[in-house]
Amino acid sequence: MAVKGFGIIGLGMISEFHASAIEHMKDARLVAGFDPVPGRAEAFAKKHGCRGYEKLEEFLKDPELEIVTVATPSGLHMDGAIAAANAKKHVIVEKPLDVTPEKCKAIVDACRKNGVKLSGIFPSRYHEVSQVIKNAIDKGRFGKIAFADAQIKWFRTQEYYDSGAWRGTWKMDGGGCLMNQGIHAIDLLQWFMGPVDEVSAFVNTVGHERIEVEDTAAVALRFRNGAVGTIEGSTCAYPGFLKRIEVMGTKGTAVMEEESLIKWEFAEETEEDKIIREKFCNSTATGGGASDPSAIGFHGHQKLFEAFVKALDNGTEPEIDGESASKAVQIICAAYESAKNGRPVKL
Repeated sequence: MAVKGFGIIGLGMISEFHASAIEHMKDARLVAGFDPVPGRAEAFAKKHGCRGYEKLEEFLKDPELEIVTVATPSGLHMDGAIAAANAKKHVIVEKPLDVTPEKCKAIVDACRKNGVKLSGIFPSRYHEVSQVIKNAIDKGRFGKIAFADAQIKWFRTQEYYDSGAWRGTWKMDGGGCLMNQGIHAIDLLQWFMGPVDEVSAFVNTVGHERIEVEDTAAVALRFRNGAVGTIEGSTCAYPGFLKRIEVMGTKGTAVMEEESLIKWEFAEETEEDKIIREKFCNSTATGGGASDPSAIGFHGHQKLFEAFVKALDNGTEPEIDGESASKAVQIICAAYESAKNGRPVKL
């Protein structure tokens, strides 16, 4: 298969994880980066041995550019993604796809209109422990699932929010501990459990100043399969804890913290269960972003990018296509609507 040329829109912190993922792929090459901030593209290009652009139009005309990853602030995702789609480039967008369901749909529509592939970035789906839990759910090993929840009890300093004028704003962040920090766990929860029918939420700003969005949230969910669940999110939980997801049913329970399994127990044990417990009992190698947003690995991004390239080569849809990447945004926006109006919201 031909090596694919990648380029990155937005060269802030998360772009380094995109770059590392691309540089570790066998069938990809980082050819360009774009950022309008003077000097940033030049520094990025020098560091990564690619071309740097300060004008988006020039970046999109790069002759080797085939796939664009969007790593701008969340509220600008739609602008970069649609520009890339209109230039007939395939598009991979950092979480969230954008900050409203309407903007997510605009991205999906633009990619479909231009005949290009689209994927959202949810690396946690590619963690091996996530795949193990999803496989067990699909096999019915949990019996009738009664309860599933996600806990994202992280910590961010006031300096974190003060470090960028866009941080903590509705326009650019699209929300706080749910939309920015919690979305990876929320995406995993809906991927495991299937569609959410109803959302009820409380949100508040407890521990930070000069931000518009929530730093603490509690959400109740009713899933279409009959199970119920919760989401607990915060950036006020010092010192910050690994994201935790629990799935509990009539025949089994799984509890994961980042990439480790804390609990893996079933009424009908298999020979593989002991191996799984031993393999994943302490498999988290990073801080998971719990207190430091840069304390994550690029391996999830790499697996996602590799799957995207494979889909292109095979002429199939990416595993996390635009519609799939939009689901977590829909749940989170429903939670905000519920908290604002004081009543449950049906999806």
